[in-house]
Amino acid sequence: MKHKAVATWLALGVGAFGLHRFYLHGPKDRWGWLFPLPTLLGLVGVQRMNHLGQDDRLAWVLIPLLGISLVAALIGGIVYGLTPDERWNARFNPRRPAAPAGWGAIIGVVLCLLIGGTALMATIAFSAQRYFESQQSATP
Repeated sequence: MKHKAVATWLALGVGAFGLHRFYLHGPKDRWGWLFPLPTLLGLVGVQRMNHLGQDDRLAWVLIPLLGISLVAALIGGIVYGLTPDERWNARFNPRRPAAPAGWGAIIGVVLCLLIGGTALMATIAFSAQRYFESQQSATP
């Protein structure tokens, strides 16, 4: 039995690695396997920036990948948590009675919205700042 609240919280906690997708669709899920590589590359970018400073251009490219992976996972968590119970059970728990998701899914959705919005804005701000700084230094 696949629980909506569990899927929402997995997307919130470890969704950047695709574990919420593997919980729902198994290890053969192609979309789930798209999460780990950009997440790990983004983490490499964070490490590069910590060690080499803010002028490392490769880190500028890699760090937004982490933000995009995180935001994509949290959008999935929002969708999971807001799916009506009947549709959820028809898709993930066929031939079983509909079980209400309760407050666990709702709290997970609120946290996904809060963290996802913050991550999205931070990713946009970081990327825009680095872009404009590079344009300013490129002009004579």
